[in-house]
Amino acid sequence: MKKFFEFMEKYLVPFMTKLSEQRHLRAVRDGIISTIPLIIVGSFFLIIAMPPVPAWAEAVKPYIGKIMFPYRLTMGIMALYAAFGIGHNLAKTYKLDALAGGGLAVAAFLLTNLPVSIEQNDLGWVLPLANLGGSGMFTAILMSIFAVEVLRFTKEKNLTIKMPEGVPESVANSFAALIPAAIIIFFIWIVRGILNFDIQAFILNIFKPLVVAGNTLPGVLVPIVLVTLLWACGIHGDSIVGTVARPIWLTLLDGNMAAKAAGNAMPNIAPEPFFQWFVWIGGSGATLALVFLMLFSKSKYLKDLGKACIIPGICNINEPVIFGVPIMLNPMFMIPFILAPLVSGIITYYAMFFNIVARPCVLAPWTLPAPIGAYFATGGDWKAVVLVIINIVLSVLIYYPFFKAYEKKMLEEQKENIEAETNATM
Repeated sequence: MKKFFEFMEKYLVPFMTKLSEQRHLRAVRDGIISTIPLIIVGSFFLIIAMPPVPAWAEAVKPYIGKIMFPYRLTMGIMALYAAFGIGHNLAKTYKLDALAGGGLAVAAFLLTNLPVSIEQNDLGWVLPLANLGGSGMFTAILMSIFAVEVLRFTKEKNLTIKMPEGVPESVANSFAALIPAAIIIFFIWIVRGILNFDIQAFILNIFKPLVVAGNTLPGVLVPIVLVTLLWACGIHGDSIVGTVARPIWLTLLDGNMAAKAAGNAMPNIAPEPFFQWFVWIGGSGATLALVFLMLFSKSKYLKDLGKACIIPGICNINEPVIFGVPIMLNPMFMIPFILAPLVSGIITYYAMFFNIVARPCVLAPWTLPAPIGAYFATGGDWKAVVLVIINIVLSVLIYYPFFKAYEKKMLEEQKENIEAETNATM
């Protein structure tokens, strides 16, 4: 095990650390994360419009259109918000005007969508929302990167309009973005409008295999292994894996929410709430089970640590456990840290595959206790609560033998410390 950790530290850790700091991936991560408050609040309107209690559902049925309004303009156009966030953050890494980066990213993304003429009700030209949600996420990412790279290129080559000194900075920045805006708009207009090349469909077809793969059992297990393995080696696995996987998870979630809103069966098993509520119970590695065991430990250190970690653990904050036990770079806990989430992932996958438990359609706040979060995420399915409890029990059983071995070691150290203190006072 020591040689394994040395191998990981020598070859994997430097690569993963460098990957996590790559400017484009970091901008994508931060840009998408910035949309989460809107997605969480907006998705709760889906529960209000489609409550799990039949009597309530019948009562709100006449008002569904008005209730769904916030959902459609938050979760329904999340790729639009993400485009601004990605462009804004990427521009900052280049020390460019962040607002210009965000604005150009939004323009580039919107230009990939053709407006449609609607004559009835004097609506005129409208922009369909279908490509502005989860299905447009990959397009938003690529168009945002394209826009900011054009902005960077024009600045490096001095292809900008410079205003005289004394002009307010906001005005100068607006004129500096004029030429890159013209390049971006004319280029995408020619491709999408003149050549009639569907950029959205092309990009979606490229990434479709990733979305399909992400909804399979291997697509569930691979992220679990990567996240826990990276954490065990001292790297923040969620931030690295999530950067790549979150666009896929949000696309899957958008598909379920659209199906739920239309009253159809939800097609996808593994959007992000699948992992949040049924796999990462208490945080990465399903460490809430370990915290429960520590509460009853004979080791004073582990028991005190368990008391300190129980509230954060219930709220899915497990850094105190990972660094306090520690789990990171600890051979005794590496196996259960990876195995417990894998078992929970397999059980949950098949429970949803066979429609025993409802599939996730809501992005609930991640700090909720797992049973409550699972209930909301599945649109109010009580069986989701039962499944979470089963997963916790199984995780406790998986952690137990490794915990007892570690507890024995800690008790020996505790005894040696007491004897050393006694001898020192004599």
